[in-house]
Amino acid sequence: MHLRILLPFQIFTDKIGVLRIVAETRAGSFGLLPNRLDCVTALEPGILIYETESDGEMLLAVDEGVLIKAGPDVLVSVRRAVEGADLDQLRDTVEQEFLTLDEQEQSMRLVLTKLEAGFLRRFANFQHD
Repeated sequence: MHLRILLPFQIFTDKIGVLRIVAETRAGSFGLLPNRLDCVTALEPGILIYETESDGEMLLAVDEGVLIKAGPDVLVSVRRAVEGADLDQLRDTVEQEFLTLDEQEQSMRLVLTKLEAGFLRRFANFQHD
């Protein structure tokens, strides 16, 4: 299989000859082998594992995103990804960086919510006039 992991502004990984992929979905772990039917699934923040003959088993901590398998091509699009050596390190990374929003992101969401509410109020008033 040909695995590409995309981040918003770059290609994180581009591997050819991937033997298997395991990712986390809302329903649990999701495995892909080369002859699996085409599919699309939403990914949860967690650990993505893939294996190649040359590199062996590789571990990545990924944020939420989407996985698309079409023929031999597997495209994973996520907000953030970090490669790590062991599961303990990656679990800590996921808990610290991916599952908790930092203060800046929380304040940005608050501002966007206020802007949306103001827009909807003005739009409702415009329709009544």
